[in-house]
Amino acid sequence: MSNRNSHQNKQAARERLRAERERQAKKDKTRRRLVVGGSVVAVLAVAAGIGIAATQLGGSGGKSSNASWDAAAKQTLVEPANTAGKGGTDIVVGDPKAKHTLDIYQDMRCPICSVFEQNVGDTIQKDVKDGKYKVTYHIGTFLDRNMGGTGSKNALSAIGAAVNVSPEAFVAYNQALYSKANHPEETQDKFADDDYLLKIAQQVPALKDNAEFKKNVTKGTFDKWALNVSETFDNAKDVTGTPTLKFDGEKLKKGDGVPMTPADFESALKARL
Repeated sequence: MSNRNSHQNKQAARERLRAERERQAKKDKTRRRLVVGGSVVAVLAVAAGIGIAATQLGGSGGKSSNASWDAAAKQTLVEPANTAGKGGTDIVVGDPKAKHTLDIYQDMRCPICSVFEQNVGDTIQKDVKDGKYKVTYHIGTFLDRNMGGTGSKNALSAIGAAVNVSPEAFVAYNQALYSKANHPEETQDKFADDDYLLKIAQQVPALKDNAEFKKNVTKGTFDKWALNVSETFDNAKDVTGTPTLKFDGEKLKKGDGVPMTPADFESALKARL
């Protein structure tokens, strides 16, 4: 083989390697947009093509079609009680006059949000009770767009029905939805089923056999509100995935990620306080 041919072959190999790296970088960028909280499992699931094909839509008790939600967008807005912000798109828990604010950005279908709530939720609620800070919840529905289905939107509407009862009912319902026993796999869409959401609500004393809550869930009283909350989430600055935490406006992290244990959360918080 001549030196000239050898040089050409090496050059061609370098070009192929460069092209492969660019292709992989684009794939990685796309994955990061779909990944929730950096979950490697979720990345592999999406990469394996589970996505929409594996999505299991909820039962007939909920709005399992985007057409239903297109119609909901034309509803008259009904804001739940106990909400704040323009159009009631913020859910605030704790003393509104608290000096510090913890902002939590979540999607109800998010598996990492579920793990975060299971691990750190009780610590946060204790801090709120102790008056260390108030918590403002911002809830999105981007997983419906990424994975297919309507469960994020439907669960958010049910969240509206819960906070309409009381902030305490919201906190308990949020914990129940994210619990290990109740939270579905990311590729499932069980929250699209009203019956499933109502079944979980039976575990919350303030919502158990609550006729008004049930009516608001089944009639979609807060569907329009849920869409507005989701739009506000989408417009949030510097939020690229869930969960995202901000303390007094700046991201709260442990290393490069979200603090996922009570110890890591308290350590990150202590540095701010």
